[in-house]
Amino acid sequence: MATTERHDGNKPLVLIVPGLNNSGPRHWQTLWEREHGDCERVDLGMWDQPHRNTWVNKLNAAIHASSRPVILVAHSLGCHAVAWWNALERPAADGKVLGALLVAPPQVEGPEIDARIAGFAPVVRQRLPFTSILAASQNDRYITFGQAKRLARIWGSRLVDVGPLGHINADSGIGDWPYGRYLLERLAAAVAPRRVPLLAGRNADLLTARATRLEIGR
Repeated sequence: MATTERHDGNKPLVLIVPGLNNSGPRHWQTLWEREHGDCERVDLGMWDQPHRNTWVNKLNAAIHASSRPVILVAHSLGCHAVAWWNALERPAADGKVLGALLVAPPQVEGPEIDARIAGFAPVVRQRLPFTSILAASQNDRYITFGQAKRLARIWGSRLVDVGPLGHINADSGIGDWPYGRYLLERLAAAVAPRRVPLLAGRNADLLTARATRLEIGR
């Protein structure tokens, strides 16, 4: 499960969902967790021999343990864990998860796939019910850009080309990945609750709704 939340308030909790072998000390996910009080890592366990349903159950427990709305930030195999969580738990569109940033999901289908991630096959072909961004690199050794584009289409995610960044990890030399933080900020702004008047007029009652317009630029 995620560690103890560091502050209260209405700001969403960012749940970090790492991939195979966890995210090491130089990985942007680790740096975000260290530098930003709104981030907590989900301890999926079995990092070197992941088990799909175990990861889904631990992710589900972390989401429900949060006292605040949640934005998921997944890397690599963690993206497929989010997709399987959606397929198995069937969360409502107005549920606790507001959105997801999915970064560098690998290919999990095919004859030459690492046996440790093949257990997450087949690709979940179910649209995510919340707003999501899929960030993909042009030269990721674990998936082609065309395959990543297909995943974005299947999951209903906004595809963002981040350029030639490999697997978008510590080896990519991106430090705390400022552009990734920008994508998270745009996602958070798009799904933030807003107050909408039910009736026109100075004393109109108000209804809380979610903004879903996602604007991304460079």
